[in-house]
Amino acid sequence: MGNSCGGFKEYWELVRQYPKFQGGFIWDFVDQGLRGRGKEGVMIYKYGGDYNPYDASDNNFCNNGLFNPDRVPNPQTDEVKYIYQNIWVSPVNLARGEVAVYNEHFFRDLSAYRLEWTLLVEGEAIESGLIDALDIPARQTRTLTLPYQLKGIASDKEVLLNVRFVLKRQEGLLFAGQEVAKAQLVIAPYVYDHALTAHAPTRPHATAVQPTVNRENARCLRVRGERFAIDFDKKSGFLTRYEVNRISLLHEGARLVPNFWRAGTDNDYGGNVHKAYAVWRNPAMELKSLEATQEESQVVVRAEYEMPEVKARLQLTYSISPDGVMQVVQKMMADTTAKVPDLYRFGMKMQLPYELEYSTYYGRGPVENYADRKSSAFVGLYSQTTDEQAYPYIRPQETGTKSDVRWWKQTTSGGRGLKVMSDAPFSVSALHYSIESLDDGEAKDQRGEERGDGEADLPRH
Repeated sequence: MGNSCGGFKEYWELVRQYPKFQGGFIWDFVDQGLRGRGKEGVMIYKYGGDYNPYDASDNNFCNNGLFNPDRVPNPQTDEVKYIYQNIWVSPVNLARGEVAVYNEHFFRDLSAYRLEWTLLVEGEAIESGLIDALDIPARQTRTLTLPYQLKGIASDKEVLLNVRFVLKRQEGLLFAGQEVAKAQLVIAPYVYDHALTAHAPTRPHATAVQPTVNRENARCLRVRGERFAIDFDKKSGFLTRYEVNRISLLHEGARLVPNFWRAGTDNDYGGNVHKAYAVWRNPAMELKSLEATQEESQVVVRAEYEMPEVKARLQLTYSISPDGVMQVVQKMMADTTAKVPDLYRFGMKMQLPYELEYSTYYGRGPVENYADRKSSAFVGLYSQTTDEQAYPYIRPQETGTKSDVRWWKQTTSGGRGLKVMSDAPFSVSALHYSIESLDDGEAKDQRGEERGDGEADLPRH
């Protein structure tokens, strides 16, 4: 059903652990939609309710496959392919290049395949190689040594090993060189560089002009630096202006605001999760205080809110350096005795100028992936346009999220824009669609797409 197959890896861990276990069945192979024209004459795949308002219909329920009606694979197909693969790699001694390869096939060895490996440092490939002879019988494991070199790599760098298995020769519909299995192993884990935060701007504090605070304006609190202008609305406490080098990083009239919601998926609606979590869609946030202080060479702005509907208090702290680099900390203090439902997300969102069309990031990709569906999406460096971020599910819903992101850039074609980092891997999406335009509200409807200025959904843990 639409954006789905979360938890598929865990189902198959049970399948492989217990020989008699059954479950994790997928329904269906393909979305059962019929080609037609929408209200504006654009080709769409129609489903129940698109033909008339009176025939019995279960909306898009028959569009519940791994593939679109035209057999284009939906994003979750990558995860299914990965979990279904029959060759698996595990570490033995990665410092010496030793890995174990398990042939899960029941009746064939691995002589038809070639192993290809790539060593990556911070997402950049620095070495690669292959093993052409794989003498591993069915249901057997062999230890192989990959001749990569780790000397000279700094100890604070993330080092990953990508391994893939490809066909040597064509087999039926499978072409020579087609990938049949893959793995990513961690040689040295990711370590966040705290020197990249607002406490360490791009040039020494001694040579930068200290930011100033102007509290005189009736509508906003203003922070100014040599290269930037930042405003906070006094009524809401939210950031409403962020300009660096005379380039606005916010769309006109937009704000940087807390976000606890995402558009519902088909399975959310099937289980009424969107109703159970509804209080988090747009919870009231009552500003209690907005203060700005000069702390060393920075300006620190603090906003505190009461959230009565969810029995919580929220603190937003903005530490602004002389260069306009801004560290944002969002902290929620919940009433542990109150009965409040879970929340979809804990993060922030902002609407960006349309020209910030280009996404470059270091994290899982290239297809969308989520906390419960990310095994097949390997960590790497990816560059995409905002148009490429969203997937056109037949019924619009949550789409385009990338997980375990180390950093994310959203820029113009000339490279101007913003870079987002966090002290732990996070999730991000950057779409031409707002959450509200993808969300069906209380019940599914015959929804279409709505395109506007880009909206970025910022770090979520």
